[in-house]
Amino acid sequence: MSVEEGDFLYAKDVLKEYIFDCEIRKLSKRTIKTYRINISLFLDFLKEEYDIEDIEEIRHQHIKQYFKFLMKKDLSETYINSILKCLRSYFRYAISEDYVVKNICDKVPWQREKKVMIETFSDDEVVNMMKVYGHSSYLEVRNATILAFLFDTGIRNNELCCITNKYIKEMDILIQGKGNKERYVAISPYLKKYMIKYERIKEFYFKYKNIKYDNYFLSRTGKPLTIEAVERIVKLAGERAKVRDEIRCSPHTCRHYFAQKSLQNGLDVYSLSRILGHEDISITKRYLQSMEDRKIVRMSVKTSPLMNLK
Repeated sequence: MSVEEGDFLYAKDVLKEYIFDCEIRKLSKRTIKTYRINISLFLDFLKEEYDIEDIEEIRHQHIKQYFKFLMKKDLSETYINSILKCLRSYFRYAISEDYVVKNICDKVPWQREKKVMIETFSDDEVVNMMKVYGHSSYLEVRNATILAFLFDTGIRNNELCCITNKYIKEMDILIQGKGNKERYVAISPYLKKYMIKYERIKEFYFKYKNIKYDNYFLSRTGKPLTIEAVERIVKLAGERAKVRDEIRCSPHTCRHYFAQKSLQNGLDVYSLSRILGHEDISITKRYLQSMEDRKIVRMSVKTSPLMNLK
């Protein structure tokens, strides 16, 4: 479908089409929600400030004015860049449908983000969190296994919730990542120990129940776990383990811990990027930048040229 010259096309109508396209491409519900909210807020700004509703009337100067408006509200450069990412994708779709001829976002530069130090759990805090859930019930063992998954594979919360039994192999797990991109993560002997116990108790717990779902992790009623449920599991473990107040006890912080410990233990940043499912290695480099210089120096001993001479 193309728009004839002189026709009026509501930008919000294009947004509805774009969101439908995102659903067809099976983007995550959270990603689609983010796109819808960020783009809608920008279009509301255009209507209120400039009385613009036609997508062809939007210029790159309007985006810059919107960002100026956001900066006055003390919103971070990272947040503004996330909005620009949404708008770029939206206008790419508009180009593909011949609604506009060029992506006006190309003339809008990325904000220079401040160097962020990624704080995560200490080793002692992780040890204490792993001791929180016991072995006396299905839920206790399941929760402990969930923590082991998050700490030992670095997978995202939604990825954990979506793991099905068919993706569990002997030595690794197939992960359905962002944008339907598949990757594998390893099953360490440590993680395997938790999985064996969980699978045994899970089989007994659901033995006489009619389970309709093939998800690896199930609620007590046999339904797939929600993102919110996993967040509560991690948060409660952090509270009981008395994790420092400045550390956010979330599944994503577990991912931070996995990334930093993997680097400290000698994994190169390129391999880590693939394991984490990052589209851009610059995202992975943030973990390296957040490590203390003394830790990096200690890591270099493992790769010492003379120590590795044969």
